[in-house]
Amino acid sequence: MTHSVLSAVNAPSLSPARRSLYLVDASLYVFRAWHSMPDEFRDAQGWPTNAVHGFARFLLDLVERERPQHVVVAFDEALDSCFRHGLYPAYKANREPAPEELRRQFAHCKALCAALGLAVLAHHEYEADDLIGSALHAARAQDFRGVIISADKDLSQLLFEHDEQWDFARGLRWGMEGVKARHGVHAHQIADYLALCGDAVDNIPGITGIGAKSAAVLLAHFGSLDALLSRIDEVPFLRLRGAAQMAVRLREQREHALLWRQLTTVALDAPLVLPATGFDRAPGDPDMLAGLCEALRFGPMTRRRLHAAAGHPLPNSPSMEAP
Repeated sequence: MTHSVLSAVNAPSLSPARRSLYLVDASLYVFRAWHSMPDEFRDAQGWPTNAVHGFARFLLDLVERERPQHVVVAFDEALDSCFRHGLYPAYKANREPAPEELRRQFAHCKALCAALGLAVLAHHEYEADDLIGSALHAARAQDFRGVIISADKDLSQLLFEHDEQWDFARGLRWGMEGVKARHGVHAHQIADYLALCGDAVDNIPGITGIGAKSAAVLLAHFGSLDALLSRIDEVPFLRLRGAAQMAVRLREQREHALLWRQLTTVALDAPLVLPATGFDRAPGDPDMLAGLCEALRFGPMTRRRLHAAAGHPLPNSPSMEAP
């Protein structure tokens, strides 16, 4: 199985006036809520709901602030069945499996998105990053620019000229040109960069002796991993501390470097199962939303906000004004 990411050099000419497609890395915000929200929230059956409560707040803040008309929300279901595990069984082996209390909440979060009319993407062989990359790749042909809601540096490789990445929790937004300031390499070099220096979060070792600064220097000089590997003989002559030893390691670990890049490259060909409305936001489902609010025991203010976000405001009533 081969996957590729397009170079920014070959990006289509995008106009800022084009429609914005919001691409939400949902799992990041579900996990963040799981770790930050108190565990006092329980559903009607007594199961914890802190993650779904926190995710709902994030989703409402996003929808109320941006009022997106085109949006997809990608979830990670390929926790141990991703195609990358077949390439490298130790991929993400440093992560503890999600407990059952959290796995249940992922299902609630997906249902909540659907009830709000947001397209949900999930696949047992592809990660959320791949689904976001594939959706954005498909959307470019429909005159969309991408707004990627995630702090994940892997996703920066997807940015073309008018795209944006948004770390929603920190209120930071950057485009293709901002990637260099953040990581020392261009957006289209991110996969090569991570292949060289590794990514501890995903248990990708990188090349022995090459850290983030060295990887950035090498890519600034050679432009790409392929060029670097084809010109290893030049590495010892660079003004880079330990350059001679880096050349030795690159020769020894050439196949590893290519494997690491397969792991760090976001796929653009993941199968997309979109609703009939495609990337357009669908009408909310008030009955489904009411059932979720009841089962998850949302408070009156959250219920009111959710129904308003779904386009079905609740009528004023004394019972709904209770704190």
